Amino acid sequence: MVLHDLRYSARSFTDASGESSRPRPRLVRRTVDVYSFARHQRDHSVAEWSAVEERRARQRLRTQVGTLLRLVNTTAGELALDAADTVDVPPARHRRGSLWLA
Repeated sequence: MVLHDLRYSARSFTDASGESSRPRPRLVRRTVDVYSFARHQRDHSVAEWSAVEERRARQRLRTQVGTLLRLVNTTAGELALDAADTVDVPPARHRRGSLWLA
């Protein structure tokens, strides 16, 4: 596999500062020998990790919503709507996100 990349060298920064211009990157060509591709075989570790992360996200969501309900439904019988603003409930992540990050 051949990878092409643009990199800045220390010399390009030195030359650019002397000329008061922007540094110019140089082309770097790298070759890599790949013997096995990522997820070439059926690897269930990502699915298992996704299931655990989704379970944890649901638990966090239940805890935060429970806190919110306890703040709003006070024992005095009247709703404490100002207390609801103090709790931040972030959106739950879908398990496909972990497949994207894998």
